[in-house]
Amino acid sequence: MNKLLMAAAFGIIASPAYAEETVRAAKVDTGDTAFVLLSAALVLLMTPALAMFYGGMVRRKNVLGTIMQSFVVIALISVQWILWGYSLSFGPDIRGLIGGLDWIGLKGVGLEPNSDYAATVPHMAFMIYQAMFAVITPALISGAIAERMKFSAFLIFTLLWSTFVYDPVAHWVWGTGGWLKELGVIDFAGGIVVHVTSGISALAAALIIGKRKGYMHDAMTPHNLPLTVLGAGLLWFGWFGFNGGSALASGGLSTMAFVVTHISAVAATLIWVLIEWVHRGKPTMFGAATGSIAGLATITPASGFVGPMSALLIGFAAGAVCYAALNLKNRFRYDDSLDAFGVHGVGGILGTLAAGLLAQKAINPAVADGLFFGNPKLFLIQAAGVAVTALYSFIATAAMLKVIDMTIGIRVDEESEVMGLDISQHGESGYTL
Repeated sequence: MNKLLMAAAFGIIASPAYAEETVRAAKVDTGDTAFVLLSAALVLLMTPALAMFYGGMVRRKNVLGTIMQSFVVIALISVQWILWGYSLSFGPDIRGLIGGLDWIGLKGVGLEPNSDYAATVPHMAFMIYQAMFAVITPALISGAIAERMKFSAFLIFTLLWSTFVYDPVAHWVWGTGGWLKELGVIDFAGGIVVHVTSGISALAAALIIGKRKGYMHDAMTPHNLPLTVLGAGLLWFGWFGFNGGSALASGGLSTMAFVVTHISAVAATLIWVLIEWVHRGKPTMFGAATGSIAGLATITPASGFVGPMSALLIGFAAGAVCYAALNLKNRFRYDDSLDAFGVHGVGGILGTLAAGLLAQKAINPAVADGLFFGNPKLFLIQAAGVAVTALYSFIATAAMLKVIDMTIGIRVDEESEVMGLDISQHGESGYTL
């Protein structure tokens, strides 16, 4: 009862991972429904925004091929989600590992609320909101294999990865009965489910597909920084739906998630620019854009559990740690083309651990306090969740890519890579001048 009273006082409805009894009956609230649908639209915008962010970072001959990878994922994974992905992620639990096929083809997913996940919005609204998360997550991986992967291999890999990595992990962390959820792992908006899975998988993909021809010798600077900055700005805009919308209701929790999202982003941007200025002698626009995305990715798992000052600390840590991770890439000589691991993998891990340090019941009564507020157990649980997810994502991704490579091959031939993916894979050019 005390939890219910506190939830009412804070105006809180828990995220999908923390659905509990609420003081409101399980009936549709039009305000909450409008909020969730708007948030879904904002998260959808993030995938074309990612296409622009990545597209500006590659060489001119690969801009359309890179944009196409993100854009086609919207269609491919939306269909997968409708047919079986949603049921595997959120359907009735099977031994804590996966959802059953009860909701295959959205059978039984109607316009009444499902109180296990969102008590005040139609089940269909919750489904389509979660679809946008499923869409953008594999698109993030494309940054690691940019400029050298066959389009056909990319499509097959994306479909397999979503089915065998994203869907199970989403169920583990957010699904009713999921084993990591039952263990006590907290992930408000996708630090583990989105960023750890995609970031670690990106690292595996970069290692398996190998370096781009001329890597570390030829110039591979971004060909259109304004396009990248526009993409970063639209990602920032959409992230308010990503994190704020994960409250699944308009109220106190969504407000806090919205505010701390912005705080982390601006803190990471500032610290990145300052470190780069000292380290390299000049602050760059590319660095500022990358820093903002690092701050956004890092706050994601903690956004519904921490207050403003904690978010400021998380943002500062994100800017410094992700900057260091990107600089270590050259030392280890792996070709993560657009830094998917350095930003999303490292940021997701850092943010998930930060939730274990800084979570507060005063912000969200549905979770335990973190280490810095007297509860070391939560940090250990978060670390275990990161370790298991990272290991599973890496092994599963490596196995899928090896199988695809042994069948149709994952990499374009040398002539096609030199020509560029725009012409060799799609028969068109990004610029006709």
